[in-house]
Amino acid sequence: MLNQESTSRIEPCLFGENVPAITSDLAADLVGKSSNLTAWLNSKTAESLSSIVRMMNCYYSNLIEGHNTKLQDIERALNSDFEDDEKKRNLQVEALDHIRVQRKIEQMHLSGDLGDPTSIEFILWLHKEFYKDATNSMLTIKNNNRSILMEAGTFRSTAEHTVIVGQHQPPSGQYVETFMRYFENRYNQANGKSLQVMAIASAHHRLAYIHPFLDGNGRVCRLMSHAMGLQAGIGASGLWSISRGLARGLKAPDEYKRMMRLADMKRQGDLDGRGRLSLRALVEFTNWFLKLSIDQVDFMTSLFERPHLKKRLESYVKLKEFKPESMYILEAALSNGEIPRGDAVRITGHKERSARTILSKLTDDGILSSDTPKGPVSLRFDLDSSRILFPKLFADFTLDQTEG
Repeated sequence: MLNQESTSRIEPCLFGENVPAITSDLAADLVGKSSNLTAWLNSKTAESLSSIVRMMNCYYSNLIEGHNTKLQDIERALNSDFEDDEKKRNLQVEALDHIRVQRKIEQMHLSGDLGDPTSIEFILWLHKEFYKDATNSMLTIKNNNRSILMEAGTFRSTAEHTVIVGQHQPPSGQYVETFMRYFENRYNQANGKSLQVMAIASAHHRLAYIHPFLDGNGRVCRLMSHAMGLQAGIGASGLWSISRGLARGLKAPDEYKRMMRLADMKRQGDLDGRGRLSLRALVEFTNWFLKLSIDQVDFMTSLFERPHLKKRLESYVKLKEFKPESMYILEAALSNGEIPRGDAVRITGHKERSARTILSKLTDDGILSSDTPKGPVSLRFDLDSSRILFPKLFADFTLDQTEG
């Protein structure tokens, strides 16, 4: 009889030496395409674009949780403008915390302080940081007809923390830390870029399978996956998001839920690996996850690649009825990252007064901005400009799909 509390229950965690050729090829393809996504971008433009991607990531992660938070409400939260209604305000706080945590992850990666995203320390930090601003009502969890006040950054640890997720029975509360130590040890063994890329998918499922927290597991899984992508070298400076792919699927929005259930499958005979869970199902889930990631990188490349972004800016100038010479300034900012305000005369070919008028219209619009009143200007992408420049970035639809 299967011992439900044996840590070997989550095996296989990695493929070992027998990596299927198709999986290896997909991982290599993802590495190459993610590198191309940022090949030409300067750091200023990449940071501004990544701020929009963080909002997109939060938006789609909310949808996966069944929280259809409106984009304008997310942007309002970023400007500290919160709803009076408690339920709506809590959703805004949730969205704001997601964006804040993702930004911190990316900053930690840039500074070399990210560490191991599959470590207990990091996963507990993710959960605590995400719920940093949560109210007691947000932390009150219904479990087995009881209300429990969840402590942020703490694993399930007692018998009353035992949960059932759909038809899945995760480890009992008192065994969660043991499972997480095993999880940390196993994924610490994923050495080399290719194996690290493939491990993102399996770690994503196995963490959800353990379900270490009373709530917030789905968000922690997706944020951990984002951090793992950065560490594995496929994060492309935060310019693509697995959450968008998971919410939309390759063909249908319910794929994520179905594929996670598939990866729950127990081993199907002696030819299906040596673990308690199905190796075949893990391979299928990993291939799907990698294809999904490639699809998202391709999508973001179609938006952010230099020729595509230049055309979008040209359309933006026409739609806003700016002078045609405005595009010279935008293109210079796109190429160089930022330009001194005084260069507007040289770039536009106009006299100083006319050039400054053109520049002022761009800064008043917000598509150009600077860190100081007289400092150099750079491209800035907010929700309003992104709706025009990247109309397919956010798609308003609902998902009948929730996670704990």
